[in-house]
Amino acid sequence: MTDTRIWQTKTAARLHDPAEKALVLLRDPAGHENGTSLALARLLYASELPEGSIPPGPEGALAFACFREGIPREIYEIIRRADWWASAADRPQWPIQKIRLEDREVHAIPPEAQVRWAESPVLIHPLSGETADLKYLGHVDAEQIKEHSFSHFADLLQELGAGGTAAEIDWRKVALALWRFGPEIREEKDAAALGELWKLLPADTRVPDHTIWDHLDLVSAFAGAFAGDAGKQAALLAVSIGPVQSFIAAARKTEDLWAGSHLLSRLAWETMKPLCEELGPDAILFPRLRGIPQADLWLLEEIGLPEEWFKGQPWRGNRPDANPLFAAALPNRFVAVVPASRAEEIARKCRDHVRQWLLELGLKTADRLLEEAGLREKGAARDESVYAYAQVRRQLKDFPEVHWAITPFSLAPPQKEEKQTDPDTTGLRAAMAPFFGPDGNKDAGFLASPAWKVLQKHIDWPDGTAFFDPNPGVLYPAFYELNERLMAAAKSVRPFTQTGEEGWRCTLTGETEWLTHDRWLLTVPKGQRRGRKDGVFREGQHHETLWTRIADNCPAWAKKGEHLGALPAIKRLWPALFAEEVRNHTKNITDRFVVSTHAMALAHQIREWLERGAPLTKEQRGRVESASSRVALPAQLAARAEWQDRMDLAARIPAVIEEARDKAEDEDGAAEEARKFVRRVLCGEDEDAPQLETYYALLLMDGDHMGAILSGDEEAGTSIPFLESFHPQVRPLLANAGGLLRDYARQPRPVSPNRHLVISGALNDFSQAVAPWIVEREHAGRLIYAGGDDVLAMLPAADALKAAARLRAAYSGEGQDQLSEKRGERWAKLLLNKGFAYLNGRLMRMMGPRATASCGIVIAHHQTPLSLVLRELRQAERAAKNFRRSVDGKPADRNAWHITVLKRSGGRLDLSGDWGPPLELLRELIEFLASPEVSRRAVYNSLAWLHDLPAVDGEPDRLQLGAMLAYQMERQTDRPLKPKARRLAGKLVDEVMRHGRDAVARLKNFLTVAEFLAREQRASRRPAEDAAVAGGERA
Repeated sequence: MTDTRIWQTKTAARLHDPAEKALVLLRDPAGHENGTSLALARLLYASELPEGSIPPGPEGALAFACFREGIPREIYEIIRRADWWASAADRPQWPIQKIRLEDREVHAIPPEAQVRWAESPVLIHPLSGETADLKYLGHVDAEQIKEHSFSHFADLLQELGAGGTAAEIDWRKVALALWRFGPEIREEKDAAALGELWKLLPADTRVPDHTIWDHLDLVSAFAGAFAGDAGKQAALLAVSIGPVQSFIAAARKTEDLWAGSHLLSRLAWETMKPLCEELGPDAILFPRLRGIPQADLWLLEEIGLPEEWFKGQPWRGNRPDANPLFAAALPNRFVAVVPASRAEEIARKCRDHVRQWLLELGLKTADRLLEEAGLREKGAARDESVYAYAQVRRQLKDFPEVHWAITPFSLAPPQKEEKQTDPDTTGLRAAMAPFFGPDGNKDAGFLASPAWKVLQKHIDWPDGTAFFDPNPGVLYPAFYELNERLMAAAKSVRPFTQTGEEGWRCTLTGETEWLTHDRWLLTVPKGQRRGRKDGVFREGQHHETLWTRIADNCPAWAKKGEHLGALPAIKRLWPALFAEEVRNHTKNITDRFVVSTHAMALAHQIREWLERGAPLTKEQRGRVESASSRVALPAQLAARAEWQDRMDLAARIPAVIEEARDKAEDEDGAAEEARKFVRRVLCGEDEDAPQLETYYALLLMDGDHMGAILSGDEEAGTSIPFLESFHPQVRPLLANAGGLLRDYARQPRPVSPNRHLVISGALNDFSQAVAPWIVEREHAGRLIYAGGDDVLAMLPAADALKAAARLRAAYSGEGQDQLSEKRGERWAKLLLNKGFAYLNGRLMRMMGPRATASCGIVIAHHQTPLSLVLRELRQAERAAKNFRRSVDGKPADRNAWHITVLKRSGGRLDLSGDWGPPLELLRELIEFLASPEVSRRAVYNSLAWLHDLPAVDGEPDRLQLGAMLAYQMERQTDRPLKPKARRLAGKLVDEVMRHGRDAVARLKNFLTVAEFLAREQRASRRPAEDAAVAGGERA
């Protein structure tokens, strides 16, 4: 098919089922098949349906806008096949009765299996089986829903000029508009006040665990793949880019850390872009791209969707501090459905495009460096004889690494072609054999699973009613499983071309030459490389390099002594280059986007300064305004409307410290003077003013068993039985069945395309809406990366534990909030319950109570080398994953947190624990110890006698340990808090005794970590150490 035919097919596929089906089914005399989208049938499917089956109505105008002459039979057949495959892969089936209607035979659902969803609106979480009851919706008029649904889609089509002939319609633009904005009904069109429920309307009222939009996405993906292949065959394509960890970890400053994460996310998008251009974003099953800011920007700037459609999107007009365009949002891999014969071609296009994009970025980086160094006129033609350009081309060759795996669905062709049923698994079995065993005649993997033993057979009710007939869509778990094994095999082979790097190495990575305009300079040793502005330059003795010039002219891009290779240089300039790229889509943007540890450590004190009216003397204002850059403040501050007139000054205060550190010859001395100045600004001129906060936190959270969840492995605990997927109203009918039906009902559901769409959608909502809200609105943090189940954030030390607990709860959607009572209200807070989240009028599915996550936290001094902090952060996250303990009498790991404190003095503290009461206990203990009524001796005296205490075990030891700890804590506490001291001592001992003979060591860890964090809170409240303490270790 031609490209136009592909997009026509995808457009028709998106209109094959009405969005409002769940609300009108069994309530509309015309039936859902005469709703807004299938009212298209009179014109779209006129050659396929009997005369008179589609009643006249206003819906015909929508059909007429797209297909004036009706849908071609070839397209209709493709959509029907795609719908069969998607339905089989999507959801459990239900008994089908054959009914004679006049001169034809039709299929119908038995009355006892029918669900009037508007009267019993239930959503089922597909990963946990949790049921969310949305209460009665029967008051919503079916005709009104149809009318407003039609009006919503008609407006989209008419604004795109879809009323012309087929040749005049931009079919790609129409299909992409329906994909992006179909699920977003405008408020003025939402007379039924469905709000965000419109996005969650189920595709099947009997199995309300996935939305109509999930189903339409999948049908469109299959239809596009079938239409793009001469043999009407589809394939599963997985693509991965890397390396990830080493790319992000090469960071000296937090700007480098942000840039590495953000640039990697951008590379992921550039890899996906050729596929999106050819087959649409809905061809990608994971991650889901709808609503991702970078994809929106593509729709606006390159596809040409109307600008007014994007008004109100969070990325339109927000300042960088609060703009999701500046948050890394995409993982480094994707899974898509593509035409089988073109799968490798598409994969190569993706690889070539991302590498070419990065090369152009690298050359542009070299341009800017040469311009800033005074070695190139701005805007001049590129002189390829300059050695830096050759270095960029050599160092970026074959980067990033791109791996892919392709699995064609033709490995299991249907033996009954007309109905696409009875798949032959001979070819699939042979393809799986090398990965599961040498015998290609034996089933392996999914084909050997109990699920396939049930699903491969035609199932009937005892009365002969047809229940289930498998087609290739049911085999999606096997195709996905094989594809994952192929990808692992592809990654194990790492072909590379040897390159020659002869000069002095990059000071950040040590892997390549640093960029230079003159190759000879690569032979100059470090001591002879000087800038003319550093005060000791001697002509003939010292030599200026590209990087010494940069350090002189633009110290934000290179600190004195730094000499960077191509990739580190790109990362260093990316904040400035990206800010320029999106300048038209954000407010108050500066020349570069700066993320600062100083700003994070000072976040609470900056907020207090703003609350006091932002007082500044004339001298102070002059110095603050002279700072040449603004740092990214936490969105919690940046979003406050009443502070907007002071926000520019607030963003420049931490920059005073940043610039002093970057520019000065004596870094420590200049930075210390700058810190004293900032202390006077934020805390006052008095000698007893509070000290500046010096510690900040990095947080890394990662979903547990994500690979197992995507693969449907039972070890993840997220594969629910088929029975739990059904609406509670019809479950008894299946629960009481026998034979194969009973086996079917009890069998855990295997992985499916819509499971991936649901997971991707949940992870998108978590990473794009919920995690930013928690980190940047509920707390004064900065989200550095949020791509799916991974969250990397920087927070004030005092906020880290609270933010971690909140992120963990939100990831699973665990809470006690009553969501159904809030539907339609725009609550300015996050509500959680039964695997769902509700925020600012949005109802979102999270990962569910059975999905868990682990989190590592590092508390570090703002001057601790970032490379060290990142290493410790990864170790902390691994320690959380490996935290072994007994849960409900069974050994367990993961689903935990680990905190590491890196003291300025060089010491370290570590503590791991479960989510819930242990973490709450730690927070309560920190708050208690930070109180002025509690002496620091409470901890130091306790540690002194714990040092010599032998291992404890049993009830007598527990009672004695509790009494001794309570005594020490009460002694050092003023009378009003003594009862709290005794209560805390009891809770501490109860917690540590759960860990058997390690109880004493664990109690020490609890006390030392809590005391340190409480001490930092004390220091920011008052200048002096607790005078009652003698001999305590200073940080």
